[in-house]
Amino acid sequence: MDDVLPLDLGIPAQVFIAVPGAPYELTLCGTAESVPTAAGFAVTVKAGLEAVRSADTVVVPGYAPHLRELPTDVLAVLAEAHARGRRLVSICTGAFALAAAGILDGRKATTHWKYADELATQYPRVSVDPRVLYMDEGQVLTSAGVAAGIDLCLHLVRRDLGAQTANRVARALVSAPHRDGGQAQYIKRPLAPDADGVTLAPTRAWALTRLHEPLTVTQLAAHAHMAPRTFARRFVAETGTTPLRWLLSARLDQARELLESTELAIDHIADRCGLGSPSNLRLHFRRTLGTTPTAYRAVFASTARPGSVPAHTPDGHRPPAASPPQTRTTPGTRLRPHGS
Repeated sequence: MDDVLPLDLGIPAQVFIAVPGAPYELTLCGTAESVPTAAGFAVTVKAGLEAVRSADTVVVPGYAPHLRELPTDVLAVLAEAHARGRRLVSICTGAFALAAAGILDGRKATTHWKYADELATQYPRVSVDPRVLYMDEGQVLTSAGVAAGIDLCLHLVRRDLGAQTANRVARALVSAPHRDGGQAQYIKRPLAPDADGVTLAPTRAWALTRLHEPLTVTQLAAHAHMAPRTFARRFVAETGTTPLRWLLSARLDQARELLESTELAIDHIADRCGLGSPSNLRLHFRRTLGTTPTAYRAVFASTARPGSVPAHTPDGHRPPAASPPQTRTTPGTRLRPHGS
C-alpha cells in the first residue's frame, strides 16, 4: 500500500535474511510495481497480492495515514490468509489493516502507544494493550512501533528455530537478544546513561554471568551501589521491566539454549540457570512457553545440527524445513518456510 513506513518494511527483511542458513524465503508484494513510502522515496515491488496466497507467514508493515480506508482487495487477501490458517504479523500501525480485515476481532493486540486509543476506538471488538512491546496470540501477532518490530521478528525466529538461533541473529544485528513481549513500550529513560552518567548495564551484564546464583534485588542493588528501592525504580525506568522479571526471562533464555545445544539433564539445567529445581523449570516453561522442557528439547535440539528439522514446534506451528521459510508482508514482505 502507498505510504508504507520504510523502517517497518525493512525490519522483518533485515531480521529474516540474517538467520544462519537462509531458512526463510522473503517476497515483497503489494498493490503496484512501484509503491511510495511515507519517507518520499519508492520501493520496487516484484509480486502482486496473489503472492500472499502461497505464503506461510504474512507480515504487514505500518503505513500512514493509518486511519484511511484500505483497498478491498488488500483486506480480502488478508482475511483469506487468516481463514487458511496462515500466520499473520503486523508491525506498528500494520495492526490497523489486520483489524480492518476482521482478523483481530476477539483477540488481544497492540500497536504503537501513540495510536493505541485510536485502534481501540475504531475497532471495539479488539482488546488493545498499549503497554506491551508485542502480543503473541498464536496465529496472529502484533507489535508496537519500530524497535518493537525487531523484538517481534526475533520472537518469531525463536519460535520457529529456537533461542540459540534467535540470539545469534540478535548478535549479528547488534540488538538486545530477548525483550519479553510484556515489557513496557515506553520507558522513561533509554538504555543509555542518564544525566549523571549512571546506567545499570554493568549490573545486568554482571548478573548474566551469575544466573546460577540465587540473586536478589538487594544483591543487584549492592553491585550498582544503590539502595534497593532506588535500584528497582531505576531498573524499571531504564529497561521497562522489573529486576526479577528480567532475571526470570534471562534464566529461561539460558535454559532454552542449554536444552538446544547440550544433553544436560533437566535438573542440571535448572540448577545452572538458577531456577532451582526441575519442577520450577517446568512450571515457568509451561507458563511462559506453553510446553515442557522435554518437549522443547525434542523439537529444537535438532536445529543445532545441520540438515535436521523438527517435525513441529511446541505451539503447534510447523517449523521451516532444511531449506528456507518464506514470509510476505503486504504490501511489504511475505515470509515462508522453504519446503512447505
